[in-house]
Parts: sequence; structure tokens; C-alpha cells
Amino acid sequence: MENILTGLCGTGPEDPLPLWVRGSVGHCFNQLTLNAIPHAILAAVSACFLGTPRSGSGVPRRPGWRCRIAASFTLTGLFLADIIPATISQQELGPVYLEVLASGIAALTWLTHGVALLMLCRSIHGSTRGPAALALLTLLPLPSLIITLVWYCQRGTAWSPAHPAVSSRFTILCLQLASLLVYVISYLLPTTERHEFLSINSSWQQDQLISEPGTSLSGQQRVAEDGESWLSCFFYAWMNPLMERGYQWKLNQPQDVYLLPRQLQAARVCDRFYACWQKKAALHQVEEETVSLTSPIIAAGDGSSDVRDSLHRAQEPVRLFSVLHAVFGLRFYLLGLLKLAGSLLSFSGPLLLNLLVNFMESRQEPLSHGVLYALGLFAGSFVGALLRNQFSYEVNKMTLMVRAAVISAIYRKALRVGSTRLSRFTVGEIVNFMSTDASRLVNFCLSFHEVWSLPFQFAITLYLLYQQVGVAFLGGLALALLLVPINKVIANRIMMSNKEMLQHKDARVKLMTEFLRGIRVIKFYAWEKHFSTRINACRAKELQKLRAIKYLDAVCVYLWAALPVVVSIVIFITYVLLGHQLTATKVFTALALVGMLILPLNSFPWVLNGTLEAKVSLDRIQRFLELEDQDLEAYYALGSPSGTASAIEMRGADFSWAPVKEDSTSQPLSTGTLQLHIENLSVRKGMLLGVVGKVGSGKSSLLAAITGELIKQGGQVYVCDLEQGFGLATQEPWIQFATVRENILFGRDYDARLYEEVVEACALSEDLNILPAGDQTEVGENGVTLSGGQKARIALARAVYQEKELYLLDDPLAAVDADVANHLMRKCILGVLQHKTRILCTHRTEFLEKADALLLMDNGRIVKTGTPADILPLVEAIPKFKDVDKRQKDKAPDEQSQEEDIETEAEESSQDNHLLHKEEEKKEGAVAFQVYKAYWLAVGSCLALSILFSLLLMQASRNVSDWWLSHWISSISKTANTSVMVCSASLPSAELLLFSAVGLVSPVQALDTAPVPSNSSADVNFYLMVYGSIAGANSLFTIFRAFLFAYGTIRAAIVIHNRLLQRVIKATVTFFDTTPTGRILNRFSSDLYCVDDTLPFILNIFLANMYGLLGMLVIITYGLPWIGLVLLPLAALYFSIQRYYRRTSRELKRLYSLTLSPIYTHFSETLSGLSSIRAMRAAERFELENQLHLEQNQRCLFASNTAMQWLDIRLQMIGVAVVTAIAGIAIIQHQKDLGNPGLISSFTTTETMMVSVERTEEYTTDIPVEPQDKVVQVAADWPSRGLVEFQHVVLAYRAGLPNALDGVSFTVYPGEKVGIVGRTGSGKSTLFLALFRMLELKAGRILLDGVDSRLVGLEELRSRLAIIPQDPFLFSGSIRENLDPQGKRTDAELHEVLEQCHLRDAVTQMGGLDSELGERGKSLSVGQRQLVCLARALLTQAKVLCIDEATASVDQRTDQLLQQTIRQRFADKTVLTIAHRLNTVLDSDRVLVMQAGRAAELDSPSSLSQKEGSLFQRLLRSGQQ
Repeated sequence: MENILTGLCGTGPEDPLPLWVRGSVGHCFNQLTLNAIPHAILAAVSACFLGTPRSGSGVPRRPGWRCRIAASFTLTGLFLADIIPATISQQELGPVYLEVLASGIAALTWLTHGVALLMLCRSIHGSTRGPAALALLTLLPLPSLIITLVWYCQRGTAWSPAHPAVSSRFTILCLQLASLLVYVISYLLPTTERHEFLSINSSWQQDQLISEPGTSLSGQQRVAEDGESWLSCFFYAWMNPLMERGYQWKLNQPQDVYLLPRQLQAARVCDRFYACWQKKAALHQVEEETVSLTSPIIAAGDGSSDVRDSLHRAQEPVRLFSVLHAVFGLRFYLLGLLKLAGSLLSFSGPLLLNLLVNFMESRQEPLSHGVLYALGLFAGSFVGALLRNQFSYEVNKMTLMVRAAVISAIYRKALRVGSTRLSRFTVGEIVNFMSTDASRLVNFCLSFHEVWSLPFQFAITLYLLYQQVGVAFLGGLALALLLVPINKVIANRIMMSNKEMLQHKDARVKLMTEFLRGIRVIKFYAWEKHFSTRINACRAKELQKLRAIKYLDAVCVYLWAALPVVVSIVIFITYVLLGHQLTATKVFTALALVGMLILPLNSFPWVLNGTLEAKVSLDRIQRFLELEDQDLEAYYALGSPSGTASAIEMRGADFSWAPVKEDSTSQPLSTGTLQLHIENLSVRKGMLLGVVGKVGSGKSSLLAAITGELIKQGGQVYVCDLEQGFGLATQEPWIQFATVRENILFGRDYDARLYEEVVEACALSEDLNILPAGDQTEVGENGVTLSGGQKARIALARAVYQEKELYLLDDPLAAVDADVANHLMRKCILGVLQHKTRILCTHRTEFLEKADALLLMDNGRIVKTGTPADILPLVEAIPKFKDVDKRQKDKAPDEQSQEEDIETEAEESSQDNHLLHKEEEKKEGAVAFQVYKAYWLAVGSCLALSILFSLLLMQASRNVSDWWLSHWISSISKTANTSVMVCSASLPSAELLLFSAVGLVSPVQALDTAPVPSNSSADVNFYLMVYGSIAGANSLFTIFRAFLFAYGTIRAAIVIHNRLLQRVIKATVTFFDTTPTGRILNRFSSDLYCVDDTLPFILNIFLANMYGLLGMLVIITYGLPWIGLVLLPLAALYFSIQRYYRRTSRELKRLYSLTLSPIYTHFSETLSGLSSIRAMRAAERFELENQLHLEQNQRCLFASNTAMQWLDIRLQMIGVAVVTAIAGIAIIQHQKDLGNPGLISSFTTTETMMVSVERTEEYTTDIPVEPQDKVVQVAADWPSRGLVEFQHVVLAYRAGLPNALDGVSFTVYPGEKVGIVGRTGSGKSTLFLALFRMLELKAGRILLDGVDSRLVGLEELRSRLAIIPQDPFLFSGSIRENLDPQGKRTDAELHEVLEQCHLRDAVTQMGGLDSELGERGKSLSVGQRQLVCLARALLTQAKVLCIDEATASVDQRTDQLLQQTIRQRFADKTVLTIAHRLNTVLDSDRVLVMQAGRAAELDSPSSLSQKEGSLFQRLLRSGQQ
């Protein structure tokens, strides 16, 4: 280096770059450091703007640009011209090489700058002044020019004719200054306003995107990052407008966030991913291709499909990992290079510092060396910071791509898997694949590069350590390596616990889902206690594992914190024992390196763990992706076996719900599941085929077999027009969480004529008129705000609107009254659909007379086919009431549309713009102090204080040990004025800022080095003893703190979950009607996971960093009081950046949580409606919707990640500035990144995690809760008589809505049977809600045996009444649990009840009382589920029984038997029945007719039917037409 400098400058080797020569700045120093280097910097930055894209629109240019571009090119010419006289007059100004070098660099720089300005002028910057940084940098060469000018004037050689070369150079210099002045003035000319720039900006963006279909860009929706210059990309300048909006509270909805860069857009990522997947699948399939080509031809021969199946099973599945690897691998590995460069640069810090310390100690080296070291430090830390920051940014982008690919792959698979196979996984599990498992895969992307970089760092550190202390390092290393296996063992234990914890979490979320689905019924039955104990049992198991994890974690933390101290002591002892001398440089460098050594050692097991966790998750997802898809080609035959006229044919076809695996073993298991065997079935095109049979005979299974949802075990199935799909109306109507119109259109375009026709045919016109916003009314989740009849009709309308050729209708008439059923038959099934092929399953046999043919099914076989005249007599119920009305025989009319839960929910949502669901609230502003307080209280004040105190002790002891070291060293070299402080650039602890207390204040004056006094062994022993004991105390405090912290966070997790669960269980029904399950579940899964796991982790780091910073400040100010001058402005800058960032980051995290719920809600909705989606061939549209939800969420996540990088680079730059300033002055050496950026970023992360506490907190404080008080203690057998009195009852669903019951008064006497009838929305179901106090009365009262129900505790009240609700609700568990959750009954009683409900055989076939029902009672048919609910009611000894249209899905014979059972069992009890088929009311004691929320008539059925003009008579007549 010296040689090069002496050659260039022509100076002596002892001072190659003199700073001061003969009273002015040295010419060589001026040309190199003040001219060449600033020009080089300007050139580098200008080059960053060379790639700026042109703007499409004609952006108005500012006048200043032309002058600046001209000035730049003029300067290029001038510097080139300067080379000529410089070479001619060689001796005038010094060596010729130096001049050529300086002028050449300058000319090149201005050329680059000019071109960059041209590019900028044509881009969107054209209307502004352009980047300010660029303009400021042009001023950097100014000092050099001025110094040269002054120099000319001093020498007086400016205008000497004797030296023409010199004069011309002086002229050129003046011109250069003039050009620079022109440049600056033209930059300062007035500009257009900033907001105009923004609008131009968005218009430019629109031009860019106009080609992409469907992207409407409102206001300022910019695309992130694309087309930005390098500089903007390195420093995230493109994020500034977004950060500003966040700071002004303008980020309120996902649309306010930038669009994703093109390469990250979900659609593009998924296309790449699937293309690759297909390629791999094709490779796997090549060998079978021949078979699959011939198979359709062989398909005519029997049994061929089995061959095909076996081939399918043999096929090797595509591995998810290999596809991800193929798509993203290359780019991912290239990022490794960034990581490598960053890691290497992190070592440059300690090495240069070492040199710098030596330089200051030796006093021999020239100053220029010091300057070079300082510059090297600056360059190393600057470039290192940039590289590390870019690395994490790029990895974040990778993770987004992987996440998009994995989530959409899971969704896509769910749409394609046969539903029989899908049932192996619960909905909860599949949703977990999407949330937990996907995020673990994503974390793997982050930890993968650590896997190789950690050992690499380790090796380099060891080498450096060896150079410092020789062989002594082996002692410390041995100790450190001993810990690796210990760490591995701990890590393994944590892995195991983690896996188990996830299983318990799955179970808990699944239970929670069931609980929320059946919340109404659970409240009716007062089973909250039972469910909360079940949920808490799961939670307890989960917490047990969490506890294990946290305590093991604490041990790890302890080892991590204590290790550096112990290792360094061991090293020093070994070193001294080997007879060496400890010097300041050695101690500090060794300490810094040991610190660097510990990081890889400790994090390695975690990184491995992360990798293993990702492996577990990958396998789980892989297992799901390996499920067999529905293979329609193999399922359906290609040609019709007999002729063209048939729409459907089946020959010798066998189907089952459960896949047959090993034929022998699984046979007994599947006895409970129905096997379907169709010998011969042919359906002509255009015919109406009725399917009848008793409950559980296989009617719905037949339809499932036609749509391909069952597993075919043999035979042939032919359906014409397969591609077109089916019009399917399932027995349990599936309604989407959207408006009524969107539900009916189901993705097709709106055709007004057809739409009107369909709505009319499905008898929806009146309903739509009642609904507040007509067909724009939002329906709740699963259609919760509609009555059962409305749901069924909307599902039917959806099927009809699809205009398919083949319609499969599964009992759409069950839930509607006679009037409506007639209308549907006439206008819809025999009207709009008259030319289509229709298969109608129903129990309402009176409507089947018009059918072309009927099938009678029993036990999965077709028993008989024939005309209605042949078959109907076999299934007709024995008419009971011939005396009442002869014509009743064929038409037992069905009363009233089932109005599930809520009739007036119709008027219900008239506010809120008819959108029923409140948009999920997003709290704005800082996380409220309330929330921090809630967390503090959840931990417990005492505990929280003791945690903080132990942290304080730990930090203090650490600082004392550092002080002791510096004291020891200053005593060794009392006389030698040493000034030392070395630390690494990437040290885990921020505390090793040490200096010798004496030498720091005046390091430069002492140039003499006194001999070092003898380092006597007694001295060393004393010092090491004290150091060791301080370190021991430190490690004790550390372990104390680690365990206290773990204990505290677990306590918080317990408290928060309990509060949340208690609140949700006690919430009112209205809350559940207006809040989607997905949203509540989100609180219980991902938000709780944050509170359990992520928050403590980050809080821990935050506290450690905070105390670390405090400790560091204390030491620095002790050693060097006036460092405050540097720290104060920095603190101010920090604080402003941090406040700026915190607002935005918080809003983004909130938006991210907000856009996450729809993904899960949409997914679970899809899973529940799979059969409809597939039958109507809408799978692709749903996939697209999922992509849109995902895209929204990814936008917020991307913005939130980038905001972190934005902050990070700014804090790093502050760190770099500090380092450079301090090293430059060489007063105090570089420490980590003085100012510890770790602190800020972890505080802000803590705050974003607190958002999760806030969300759970919001539910524990903001949910309306049912009154929990009870005033009266009632007798154990109350109500003993069963007297029910309604007195002037007034009730509304919510404040501001019309009254659903409007002054209802009536009395039901003990033991009386009362039927309740009335049109839809007349308030029938509301009577029950009032009786059970699901809603509180506005006025009036309800008396049971003379006691006001409001004075009785809710649980008591509900447990003393029995209800058979309309929706059969079963939860997963055994039949025994479903009948009797509290476990109070004997088996004999249960069997007796099942016998009475005609379920005994079905249950025995399934395997007895302890056989599992599966999620939502999957293994029973809908009718059987209703029977189970009836059995439940029979078990209660209640005196008052409420029946809400309980037998809608039961065939007539069973229905009559049930009515008989009810009459016998409840002979002495009061029974209120909401009428279902009018004949069920005709033998009741009295009938109550409801109209518009009032009790209109109450009398015996016979007198009411005789009374002219009575409402009841009208109802009877309408049922008999």
C-alpha cells in the first residue's frame, strides 16, 4: 500500500500521504481523498439510477433538468480537457499519474451522472427535482476544487504567461466551478408540488398495469418495488409514501397497501408451481400412459376398472418438496452468496479494530494508516449492513412465494379429493395445514441458510481465536463443545413436546369448532359446563407440553447467557497457566471472539430443530396431498350401455362410503357404514324420478353415487353430459357467507329474466320483499340468519339458476310448509325444470303422484321400481284422522316453513347497510395501555416485578464483571497508557464495551510506552478468582430470571385463554349470529399461539436488549462522560424513526391479521360445501377466490416484512455512522453497532405481538354477555306441574329492530299439548327463544309454575326445560356422550330410549353405544340425527317439552311412531310443538295461531277448523289444494 502511494504521490516512504504540506493541504491528499473518492461515490450512486424505467405518459418536465444535464456533460468535457495540460506540464503540480487518475475518475463520474439524469428526467421523477441524495452528492468534490483554487492564488501562478499549461488549467478550473454553480442553481429552481407527483405516480402505475386484466387501480395503489432504481431498492425509498400514510393513520384497509411486485403475485407463483407439478406428475405417469389410453376401450368388459385402480395405487406420488425445490431452489441457493459475503464482512470489524487498537498503542505507524483502518471499518460495516439487510429482504420474498404455493396447493387438493377420503381428516386439521404447517415450512426458508453459515462462522472464529491466544483456545472450545450434545438433547425434548402440543392444539381447535357450530343447542341444553371442561381438558394437556417446552427453553437461555463468561475464564486461565502474558488487546479481542463463538453453538440446535419441525409439517402436508383425487374418468363409463335416450345408467354397481383397504381386516369396521348396491337403474332423459324409503335407506347415498362422491367398487355408471355437471340441492342446504343474490347466481352472470323466473319458481319473491335489502341482504355464516325453509329454497334456486340438464334434489320440500311445497312442485320441479331430468328424494309422498316413476329403497338396495300408483301404497302412512277430514289422506300438508332460529332476522339487519356481519374491527392507534396492563395482570404483579428485578441483578453482575476486567488490565499497564476496546460487529450481547478507565481520556498525548510490570501469578490468581466469582453470581441470576420468565409467561397464557373461553361461552346468541366462526376460531388458534409462544420469545429478547442497552450506557458514560454529545442527537433520531415505524408496522400487522380470517373462513366454507361445488363444476372459481383472499393477505404481510427491513437498514446506517465517526476520531472503538438496533426492532416487534393479546383481550371485554345472576332458589323438582304463562311479552332481537313478539299473552295448563302454527316470520320459534331466555325480554314476563323465569339462574332454567331443536346437533364423540354428556344415565335407560326412537338397530350395527359418530355426526343420515336429538329429549325428566318441527327429515311412518312415543312418554307433561305437518297438531289439546308477533287465536283444533274465517281454517285449506 505504502509503495503504491509513494509512487503515485512522489513522497517518502515514512509518510506516503502527507496531510499538511507547507502551510496548506497536501496536494496528493487533496487529489486522492477529497477529489477522487467523492467522485467515485457520486459515480456509484449515479449508476444506481441507470435502470430507472421510463414513464409512459407525457410527464411535464421541469425546466431545471436540461441545465443540469448540460452542466454534467460540460463537466465531463472539462475534466477530460484537463488531462492534456496536466500531461504537458509534468512538474507543475506533482506526478502526472495522480493528475490523470483524478481527472479520469472525475470525467467518468460526470458522464455517468449525466446519463443517469437523462434516465431520471424521462421517468416519473421528471416532474420533480429528482432524488435529493443525488444532488447533494454533487457537492462532495467542491472542497477539493476550492482548495486547488486557493492554492493557485497563494502560489500566484494563476495567470503567468511563462506557464501556459498552468494558466489553461486554472481557466479550466474556473469553468468547472462555474458549471457546478449552474448545476446547483438549476436544481434549486421552484418545483411542482409533491402531491401532484403522487398523482402522476399513480397515473404512471396505471399505464403500466392497464394491460393486466381485472386490476383496477384506485387512488394511489402502487406496485411495490417494481421499476425502482437500485438506490431506492437498497434503502426502500419506495416504502416512504406508505410509511408516511401509516404515520398519518391512513392505513385503514388492505387496499391502502401497495400491490405485490409481479414476481410475488399469487397467480404467477401458483402458475409456476403447478406447471412444475404437472411436469413431475407427467414423468411419473409415462410408464402407465399406455394402460390409461386403452382402459376406456376395455371398460366395457367387467372388472377392468379394478385393474386401473390397482395401477393408480401403485403410482408414485409427486413429492411436494421436490416441486418446491425445482421451482424456487436455484434462486434460494443464490441468496446463499449474499449470506456468505455478509458473514465474511462481519469478521472485518474485529480484525480492523484489532489493527486500529495496535495502531493507537504503538504510536509508530503514520496517521494515514489510522485513516485507512477507519475507512475500511466504514466500508466493511456499510457494505455488510447492506448485504445482510438485502439478504433478509430477499429471503422474506422467497417465504412469501413458498407460502402462496403451499396454501393454494392445499386448497386445490381439498377441492379435488374424493369426499370419502377427505373424511380421514377433520376440518380443523385441514385448516391447521394451512396455518401452522405452512408457516413452519416458511420458517425453514429462514433457517436453511443458517445451517451452513453457522459452522462456517464457527470455523473462522476459531481460527482467529487461535491467532490471539494460541493453543489456549482448546480449553474453552472443549467446554463449549461439551454443551452441544446437551443442547441437542434439550432440543430433541422440545421437539417431541412441540409435536404433542400441536396435536392437543388440533384437538382443542376442533372441539372449539364444534362448540361454535352448535352454540344454540348447547345453550338450550345448558351444556356449556360440559363443553368448557372438555375444552379445558385439551388446553390443560396443551399447556403441560407448553410448560415443558418453556422450562427446557429456560435452560437453553441460561446456558447461552452463562457460556461466554465461563468459556472466556477457562481460556484466560489456560493462557496464563501456559506462562503467557495477558495484554489488553488479547483480553478484549478474545472476549469479542468468544462472544462470536457462542452464537453459532447455541443457535445450531434451534436451527436444526426448525429444520426438523419443517420436516414434520412437510410430511403432514404430503400425507394430505397424497390422498387420491376423484378420478371421474375411471368412475364413469364413456358410452351409454343401452342407448342414447338415457340420462343415467347403472349396471351391477357397488358403492361404499369407506375405502376398502385390506379386504379382510377392514370389513368388520365398515359394517356401520352403508353399502350401496344398484343392480340395474336407467333414467330416461327428461323424466321425474322419485326416490322413497325410510330413514337411512340410502336415498342420499344414491345421489352421492351419481355425482361421484362415493367409492365405486365395481360395475358401471354412465351419466350423459358429464362436463356440464349437475344441479344439486343437498339435504342440508349449503349457503355461502354472501348476499342472497350472490348465493343464487353462484358465479354465473346476472340474467334478469332468468333470475326473476327462478326466484318466482322457488317461492322466494315474498321472502326477498321481507328482507331489509332484498336480495342484497347478507346471509350469515352457513345462512344462520335465514330460516330453514329459506335456506332450502335458496339452495334450490341456486341449482335451478345454473341451468344444468340433470337435477338431483335431496328432499328440498322437507323444511317448507304445505303451501310452499305445492308451489315448488308446481312452478319449479314440474314447471321451470319440466324438460330436465330430475331425481327427487323426499318423505313427502303426497307430492310424488306426478312423478314418472318411483324407486323404493331399503338398506342400500332398490327394492322395487314402478309407477306412483304401485309404490305409494307401500310407503303411505296409515291415515289416522279419517273423521277429521277424508282428503287429509293423500295430502298430510306440511305446515309452515321451518324458520330455524330466527324469523324476524329478516328485518334484523336493517341497519349496518344490511350487511349483517360487522366487519371485523381493527383497533387503531397504539396498542392501548390497557392491553399491556392486561398482560401484566395476567402474569401477576408480584411475579412481573420479580422478573424485572432478576433481570436487573443479572445485568448489573454482568457489567460489574466487565468493569473488573478493565480494572485488572489498567492495573497491569498502569503506566502504559493503553486505550483499548475491541468488540465484534455481530456480538450477541451488547455489554462488552470496556476500556481502561485511565487511558481513555487522553490517549493521544502519551507517546512513550513504559515497560509492562511483571504479571505475577499471585496477582493473576486473585484477579481471576474475583472475576470467576462475579461470573458465578451472574449465572445464578441468569437461571433465576430464565425460570421466573418461563413461569410468568405460562401463567399469562393460562389466564388469557380462560378469560377468553369464559367470555365466549357466556356470550349472547346474537353475538354468535353476527360473528363468523372463522373469526372466533382465529382468536383461539393463531392469536392464542402468539400469546403462548411468539410473544414470550420476543418479549424476552426485548427485555434483554433493553437492559443490555442500559448497562452499556452506564459503562460508556462512566468511562467517557462526553460521549453524551454523540448519543443525544442519535437518541433523538432513533426515537423519531422508531415512532414513525411503530405506527405503520402496527397498522400493517393488524391488516395482516384482518385479512387472514377470510382465508380460513372461505376454506372451511368450501370444505362444508364440497359436494355442491364439485357437482356444479365451480371448483375453478373457488380456487380463484382463494387466490384473491391469499393475495390480499400476502400484500399486507409483504408490506409488514418490508417495513421491518426499512427500519433495519436505517438503524444499521445510524450504527455505521456512529462507528465511522468514533473510529475516525479514534477516541473510542467500535462496539456492536453502538446504539444497539436490536433494541428498537425488538420493541416494535413486541408491540406487534401485543396486537394478539389485544385481539383476545377485545373478546374478553367487548362481548355482550348473558346475565349470570340468580335471585330465586327454586325447588329441586321445579317446575313440578308444568304451568307456562306468557304475560304481555315484548321482545326484539337487537335494539333498534322491530319487535319480534309484540305483547304476547297466553297460558298453557299443566299436562296440556299445544300446537303452535303460523306463517313464516310470525314469531313461532321466537316463543322458544324467549322461554329459554336466549334473548332478554323488553317487557312483560314469563311464569313457570308461577315463578318469573327472569329470577332463576340461566343454567337452572335451561336444564329444567327440554327442547328438540330444529337443526339436529351432534358433536364428535360416542353415541353415549351425545345422548347424555353429563353421564348421569345407565346403559339400560339409553337402550330403552333408542328403542323408542327406532334407532336401536342402526346403533347396534354401528357397534353399540360407544361407537364414534365422527364430526357433526357424519356416520348417521340427517333423519337419524333428528332421532338422536329426540332421544335426548326423552331422557330429560323435564315437565315442559318444546318441539321445534323436529321430524322434518323423517319418513311418515317413522313420524307417526314418534308422535305416538311422544304422546306416551309425555302424557303427564306440558308439550309445546311448533307444527310441522298439520295432522300432528290436529290431535293436540289446543292450537295457538301466531300472526305478526301476536297470539291471534288459541282454541281446540276442532272448534278452530269449524269457525268460519279463522286463520287456522285458512291454513288448513291452503294445505289441501
